Amino acid sequence: MKPSHTLVIAEAGVNHNGSLPRALELVDAAAEAGADIVKFQTFKAGKLASASAPKAKYQMETTGKAQSQLDMLKSLELSPAHHAKLIARCKKRKIQFLSTPFDGDSLDFLVKDLGLDLIKLPSGELTNPLLLLKAAQARRRVILSTGMGTLPEIAEALGVMAFGYLTPRAKPSRAAFRKAYASAKGQALIAKYVTLLHCTTEYPAPFEDVNLRAMDTMADVFELPVGYSDHTPGIAVSVAAVARGATMIEKHLTLDRMLPGPDHRASIEPPEFTAMVQAIREVERSLGDFRKICRPSEAKNRAIARKSLVAARAIAKGELFTPENVTAKRPGNGRSVYDFWTVVGKRATRNYHENELL
Repeated sequence: MKPSHTLVIAEAGVNHNGSLPRALELVDAAAEAGADIVKFQTFKAGKLASASAPKAKYQMETTGKAQSQLDMLKSLELSPAHHAKLIARCKKRKIQFLSTPFDGDSLDFLVKDLGLDLIKLPSGELTNPLLLLKAAQARRRVILSTGMGTLPEIAEALGVMAFGYLTPRAKPSRAAFRKAYASAKGQALIAKYVTLLHCTTEYPAPFEDVNLRAMDTMADVFELPVGYSDHTPGIAVSVAAVARGATMIEKHLTLDRMLPGPDHRASIEPPEFTAMVQAIREVERSLGDFRKICRPSEAKNRAIARKSLVAARAIAKGELFTPENVTAKRPGNGRSVYDFWTVVGKRATRNYHENELL
């Protein structure tokens, strides 16, 4: 069975700090590290946050308290021209471009102007049916992050998307969302278009709050592919998530963790990202096919490592085999040790010298 390929998303996000040259460098770094996708964020600050929206604690720690969240976001916007140049660089470096829209106009831009067939919706939009519905009505594949979410909230979000995929012109309502989600066609469309990402929305995320086993629960409850968006320090949890069955891994990439900006401290630099990708590929090759059998590489060692029945001392012809004169020793290319109880009590039909295979 060929190992599955875990999609690795390098989350460049806003780690460009509003600089196109730095954003292009992030594309290069992601490609060189072996990522499959490099992802940015597309938004209009005024449509994402109000003037009174507070910063998160981690944002205040990394960008200061004087600047508002709105002003911070304005400094991190990418223009349409920036997007075009990033996509051109991605094509040149043979890595897929992806972006997360945070508002309806940005979603339209990604889908209609740029023609993206895959959209990543962030955890903060899990309870925003307006954006969920618009993404589904666009009939695009969606990666839906579920940080801060509960199973009922995820189910409700999937109901919105089922409705959008099924009936783009019908009148939306919570009852209509539930009906769409309960239908066989709605479930089929969700299965066709949606991948869920388990996530802990803290930067960096504490290890004790990761709860990787929730991936199993989500896969069982929703019967959808489940991946992991990792905000923990280092790479261990991402690699563990792949071993646990994650279909994709998203991890923040920065050129320098000491740069100013909201997400750099919760990101990893290119050498560590490269090591993570290599570790993920090694884990993929290691997962196997569920069968417990002797693998080709180890078959040659069976006779060397296992044991056979041998004479514990010299045994004369006609002498009884006993627990004292029969034992198990390497190599394992003789009579099975399981025959010990069959052999003991019988008489030797010839002479055996010490350590001779029976």
